[in-house]
Amino acid sequence: MAEGSDNTVLRFEDVSVVFDDVLALDKVSFVLERGESRVVLGTAGSGKTTLLKTAVGLIRPDSGRVELLGHDISKMEERELYELRSRVGILFQEVGLFDSLTVEENVAYPLRNQQARKAVDSDLREQVVEALRFVELEHTLDKFPSELSGGMRRRVGIARAVVTAPDVVLYDSPTAGLDPITAYTIMGLLIKERDIRNAATVMVTHRYQDGQLLANFRYNPQAGEIEPASRNGSRADLRTKFMVLQEGRLVFEGVQEELEASTDPYVSKFVRR
Repeated sequence: MAEGSDNTVLRFEDVSVVFDDVLALDKVSFVLERGESRVVLGTAGSGKTTLLKTAVGLIRPDSGRVELLGHDISKMEERELYELRSRVGILFQEVGLFDSLTVEENVAYPLRNQQARKAVDSDLREQVVEALRFVELEHTLDKFPSELSGGMRRRVGIARAVVTAPDVVLYDSPTAGLDPITAYTIMGLLIKERDIRNAATVMVTHRYQDGQLLANFRYNPQAGEIEPASRNGSRADLRTKFMVLQEGRLVFEGVQEELEASTDPYVSKFVRR
């Protein structure tokens, strides 16, 4: 594979992962650069979540190479990965908030666990409030996750994922189980994070409409909302590509027009026409 630019934040080179003699990932290769987005589609068991976990070293590849933020993590020790992961935002589908901690404590958790961080509590609280303001939940500091709706918990999860101002953010089915209005709100926050901070984004989803939003909308800071990014009826280049996994293999990678033009029966089943 050709070398990427200095803006490369994630690189897979022929990465394979095996669980009980079954290939969960099969020689997957792709490059993600700062500010780019990837929308990962595939049926259940196709390797989508495995790809995200492998990207941050939670799962080790059986063969191939994973480079995260300029570091080959394929053989790094857990203690070496710890600080590197603090530069990555992660939102898994189950959100993973700590039930015994308040919203403030949940969002502060990544900051408190940055080994190189020496911030005092007042600075830490300021960053937590800013992250919660980003998702319009600054009024929930003292609440516990059980007191929040599913959509609000997902937004707190996003706040925790972005509180460290990460270079890359990984989202696993961020709108799963949400009503259409709440799902749209969550997608607006993902787009806002990408555009304000030029963060690289990898989003696993079962909803093609989520991919369409990521590929075709941008955040307008003056209006405080997302808006279509097209110009004169043509789609703007927001540097978004779609990836389709099938039984661990990357069977498609390309822009939305190429995805919609695909005649492959497996690939085309993920397109809303």
